[in-house]
Amino acid sequence: MIFLPREEGQGLTEYGITIVLVAIIIVAILTILGPQIGNMFSRVTAGLNK
Repeated sequence: MIFLPREEGQGLTEYGITIVLVAIIIVAILTILGPQIGNMFSRVTAGLNK
């Protein structure tokens, strides 16, 4: 009998690493652009109140 290595755990680990990397990228983008986005919403809100 030939035993083939199981790759199910490896695929799950790769998905997990990918999700973690995407989450880190999203947090970094929001940290960098957060104040600019907040200012934009403030200007829109101020414009609507006029």
